[in-house]
Order: sequence, then C-alpha cells, then structure tokens
Amino acid sequence: MKIVLLDAITFGETKLDCFEALGDVHTFASTEASLTQLRIENADVVVTNKVVITKEHMQSTPSLKLICVAATGMNNVDLEAARELGIEVKNVAGYSTDSVVQHTFSMLFYLMGHSRYYDEVVKSKEYSRSTVFTDVSHPFFEIKDKTWGIIGLGAIGREVARVATAFGANVIYYSTSGRNSSDEFEQVVLHRLLESSDIISIHAPLNEKTKNLLNYEKLQHLKEGAVVLNLGRGGIVNEEAVAAIVDERELYFGLDVFEKEPLPESSSLLAVKHPERLYMTPHIAWTSVEAREKLIASVCQNIKESF
Repeated sequence: MKIVLLDAITFGETKLDCFEALGDVHTFASTEASLTQLRIENADVVVTNKVVITKEHMQSTPSLKLICVAATGMNNVDLEAARELGIEVKNVAGYSTDSVVQHTFSMLFYLMGHSRYYDEVVKSKEYSRSTVFTDVSHPFFEIKDKTWGIIGLGAIGREVARVATAFGANVIYYSTSGRNSSDEFEQVVLHRLLESSDIISIHAPLNEKTKNLLNYEKLQHLKEGAVVLNLGRGGIVNEEAVAAIVDERELYFGLDVFEKEPLPESSSLLAVKHPERLYMTPHIAWTSVEAREKLIASVCQNIKESF
C-alpha cells in the first residue's frame, strides 16, 4: 500500500513511525499545488492537513482509496467528488480540544494582564529606576463575576465554558448553527452577547452563517475594554474592522486564525497604532505536543480501519 504524506511539516517533530508499519510511505514536508498530482501518483492513501485535493486529482489517481485529513475541518477536499468516485475521506475530531482551550486562556491572560507592557517595563530597567515597589499604571481585572460570551458551543466551546465557570465567570453563548443547546448555560442572540460580554471567545467553523459574522458594525456593540478571542476560523471576524477599531476604542483582540494563512505582510493588522491591543499567534492553538501525537495516532488508526 502506497501512503503519501503531503505536508508533514505541520506535524513538527512528532514521530511518524506508525505509518511505516502500514505500507510504503512517501513523505513530503510541504507540497505546492503544482506538485500535488505528481506526488500522489499511484497512491492508495493520501494524508493531507491543508493541501487541497480536487476532483481532478482524484480522477487522475485511480488507485486512490482513502484520503486522510489530518485535521477536523475537511474543506480542502472535494467531498462530493470523493463520494461520486467511491473514495473514502476521514478526518480526526477531538484531538486538540485541550490544546485549544489552554491557548484560549493563554491569549486572554496575555491581553487582560497587559503582559507585554509589564514584561518590557522590567526588562527595560524602567522598573529598576522606579521609586515605587509596584506598577499599577495598566489596571487588570479578575475573570470572577465577568460575563464570558462563547460563540460556538461545540466540544471546544463547552470545555472553555467549563473552565471559565471554574474561574467564576458567568457564561452565556450564541449557537451559530442553531443546533447546539445547553441546560447549563444561557443561550442568547448575538447582539445581546456582544453588548453584555466582558470576554468573548469564538470556537465556531467557517461557513455561510459565520463568514464575516463580526464586522465593523457588530464590533461597535462591544463594551469598552472587552476582549475578543478568535480560535475558530479566520474570516469569522473581519480583519479590516479589527484593525480599524483597535485604534478607535480600547478593545482587545486575540487572533490565532486569519482569513489568509500565513498572514500577508500587507495586512492592516500589522500596521495598527495600538499593537498592545492585539495579540496574534500563527494558528498554533491546536499544536500542543500531546495534540499532535493524538492526531498522528488517529490518522494511522483511520488507515488501519479502512484496509
């Protein structure tokens, strides 16, 4: 069995030994679109994280029986074409929940605690020259008794809600699909969530209902000092709107996902006058060592179950 890994660089240093036990493995760190067809030639199994697999790729690879998406989202594979051609497509769900939840709080603490400022004030020796033992110039607040609004109450959203509650937050949520419900937390309409929340975290997929969900007009409804964290998908929060509003009001945004990844050098997010109100990470919330190990093990298991 020929197994082709198209973008193994996304797995970092995670061991890929389990693939070797399953067949003849061809591993590529990354694959440009122009090389995809050549690299999957005669493959029985293709493993992809973000490399796009089109109907034409499938039609030109009659040996192909299984496409393993090393992620939860499968928007990089033409699923309809796969069904038509009898090619199985498998993803992996739930492997990164703990990692994403942890990064959600990491982003919150960085922004809410003004970590960038306080770290720099010590390292620059400004604190050393101070006549006061402390620095309260950048006030921060406790999570306790704050309203935490969650957009997207799936597995990750529910776990964030559980941890937020442990900190003493009052959790409300907006279901982007309209299907998720909870007896534990209050479901509200979007405008009420935006107006009421001190902290908002997004854990929703990108689709017709969530595309540009938080545009400039919607962001105007946020409370002064509110923190918004997007760990769902880029495109849910309008990036141009974020770049504009952080220079107009004291609002804070943590962004781990972007509409185009990597983030273009020309992005307006990289030219704001108040960068301290932005904390941006390169789509890493899912990448804890443990999460990547679970991911690889699950992909190998998906292959075993199909042959």
